[in-house]
Amino acid sequence: MQTALFFIFAAICVVSALNLLFQRHPINSALSLVVVMMSLAVIYWTLGAEFLAAAQVIVYSGAIMVLFTFVIMLLNAGEEERTRGSKAAYFAGVPGVVGVLALLVYTFLHERTTLGYATFGGELNNGVSNMAAISRVLFTDLLLPFEVTSILILVAILGAVVLARKEN
Repeated sequence: MQTALFFIFAAICVVSALNLLFQRHPINSALSLVVVMMSLAVIYWTLGAEFLAAAQVIVYSGAIMVLFTFVIMLLNAGEEERTRGSKAAYFAGVPGVVGVLALLVYTFLHERTTLGYATFGGELNNGVSNMAAISRVLFTDLLLPFEVTSILILVAILGAVVLARKEN
């Protein structure tokens, strides 16, 4: 069941990412990015990373995408014009894509045995779930950096609102 969900949502993720690239209106692109983020959350969940799935939904699909949509609407961005693109991007992009795909194929085919510390269903070998282990570390050892990061994000949002405000 989890394998089927993984492949279904991986396909949804790829199709939504392609839709994001080919949309002409920025709001439609942002909504496609929301679908990509939610699909990634389901993929994380099927791989046993429950904390990452929850963080993906709360942080990226929720907060960051609301901020993106707010900025798009604040800038009143309209439909973009189609261009032919840069030839330099094609010359650099095609070898880059081939290199990344070759690296992924190598990783999936040759390094599968070194990733045997976690099962596909989601518990570590010592019986402690990912959620319990990560939350213990996050809320004991890393509590101060976690809270400082949240304050920095709040300051960045307030700064963006002040900079975007129109002068009278």
